[in-house]
Amino acid sequence: MLVMAWVLAAVGWMSAGVVRAQEARAKAEMMSADTAKVSPGGATFTVPAGWSIETSKDLVVLTPPETDTHVAIFDAGEAADAKAAVTEAWAAYRGKETHQVKLVTPRPAREGWDERQVFEYETSPNERAVIVATALRAGTAWTVIVIDGTDPTVEKRSAPLSLVLQSLRPKGYQRESFVGKQAHPLDAARIAQLTDFVQNSMKLLGIPGVGMALLNHDKVVFAGGFGVRELGKPEKVDGNTLFMAASNTKGMTTLLLAELVDQGKLRWDEPVIDVYPKFKLGNADTTKKVLVKNLICACTGLPRQDLEWLFEFKNATPESEMALLGTMQPTSKFGEVFQYSNLMAAAAGYMGAHIVYPSMELGAAYDKAMQAMVFGPLKMTVTTFDYTKALADNHASPHGDDVDGKPAVASMALNYSIYPARPAGGVWTSSGDLIKYVKLEMDKGKVSDGKQLVSAENLLARRAPQVALGEDATYGMGLEVSTKYGVPVLSHGGSMGGFKSNWYLLPDSEIGAAILTNSDTGGMLLGPFSRRLLEVVFDGKPEAEGDVAAQAARYKAQLAKERERLVVPAAPDLVAKLAKKYACKELGEIDVL
Repeated sequence: MLVMAWVLAAVGWMSAGVVRAQEARAKAEMMSADTAKVSPGGATFTVPAGWSIETSKDLVVLTPPETDTHVAIFDAGEAADAKAAVTEAWAAYRGKETHQVKLVTPRPAREGWDERQVFEYETSPNERAVIVATALRAGTAWTVIVIDGTDPTVEKRSAPLSLVLQSLRPKGYQRESFVGKQAHPLDAARIAQLTDFVQNSMKLLGIPGVGMALLNHDKVVFAGGFGVRELGKPEKVDGNTLFMAASNTKGMTTLLLAELVDQGKLRWDEPVIDVYPKFKLGNADTTKKVLVKNLICACTGLPRQDLEWLFEFKNATPESEMALLGTMQPTSKFGEVFQYSNLMAAAAGYMGAHIVYPSMELGAAYDKAMQAMVFGPLKMTVTTFDYTKALADNHASPHGDDVDGKPAVASMALNYSIYPARPAGGVWTSSGDLIKYVKLEMDKGKVSDGKQLVSAENLLARRAPQVALGEDATYGMGLEVSTKYGVPVLSHGGSMGGFKSNWYLLPDSEIGAAILTNSDTGGMLLGPFSRRLLEVVFDGKPEAEGDVAAQAARYKAQLAKERERLVVPAAPDLVAKLAKKYACKELGEIDVL
């Protein structure tokens, strides 16, 4: 999420700040619900439920339930420039800047702000902290937001932090809205606008290949690709080229569950242990409370905790991944905060598959159930969970940038880590196949021959808000819904090593799209593409191209900064100090070669 690039600070270095924060909490006002507020200088923002707010002359300080993290909003007025505004903010908030500035990068003028500058600060790994200040100018007046928190809290509270950041706007600003606007169909001219945008973005971001498909009402109006499957080889990407779609698997998994609900074999509000008694979390009482819908709502309070399966996947099985859940505990209440759990999503798929094929091994049962109940009916003919099959034919290879920022073919090794937990993100698919899934979402459960694969009621139940993602977005069951510009956009993204993807549906306008990329830098295309789709359909302000350019510039600046301190090959005297083997009870062993 965007907020993860904007956050800051640890506790060890803040002794004076901790005293100040404790004093502030004593006179702070606690919010029982998300509450709109106005800063002393007139900027508007929202305080998340459960957070406290302290207001002084030019400063507002927000604090989540954890007391090691703070968000400070400072009205700097007519400061000389962004740097001066940030210096004043630190003086008001903590007396002075506590860390050295690492990098300053601009962002495009957006959301009523005429200028935006982001200041990232140096921190040590032991601090487990990021420090960021953002200077925002509207007219001649500056507002600065400082995010000061520990890594664990920042990750846990990423959604409410997003709410604060996304809702901060200058006095009197009204966001662009497409409510009531007639959507233009994706005709040849508008398809060209979208394909041009993708190809220009590929050049800026160094993406070797992209698969793309577009849906206009009842027709797929484009399904093809751009660029190459692998750098150094001539084969082009086309509409059948397979990419790892990663977490886009989650929505397909909940489609399987929806069909089982239709068949009376499941209920969304049924305790999981009633249908799969082997399910277990780290606490028996919590285990009993988990309902079927909770498995994939990212709302149970179970932390992401990905390192166990990422490090120990070599000998993992679906059964061992399910057992791993038995070691995990929620860190917040149900529905309190968005926390993404891949293993919980995997459990959803394996539970559903076990209902369909109770005598089969969980992985084989899942593969067979998805083929029989999802991919087959949708005529997704090349989509598969079989890595050997996928890699043997028309597929894209993963890419990442080397230490000098040059795109190169990346190893597939880490991408095998999701296979034992594949209901959460193991699918290989093409743009031509993925758009068929998007069309099913658009047609509310009907397949191409007009038959109802899944009821509209249970298909739509997957979109119902289970937890907030930020100001104008919610997470359902493997699906996201955004209403940032007044019209709903249904979507989900996916990320594995060297593969980034997303799909989008404007359900009210019956327009959809799918994007699959074979590069880590492809992630910087996905958000701007969503914006570009809205611009093309609703004649919106042209912002997407500027967003891509700004992301590319920021990425290159960050890469160059990191390269300054990177020694390649590693310094022999430092390597000599490393042990040959490191061991961790939870993560296994690492050999240093």
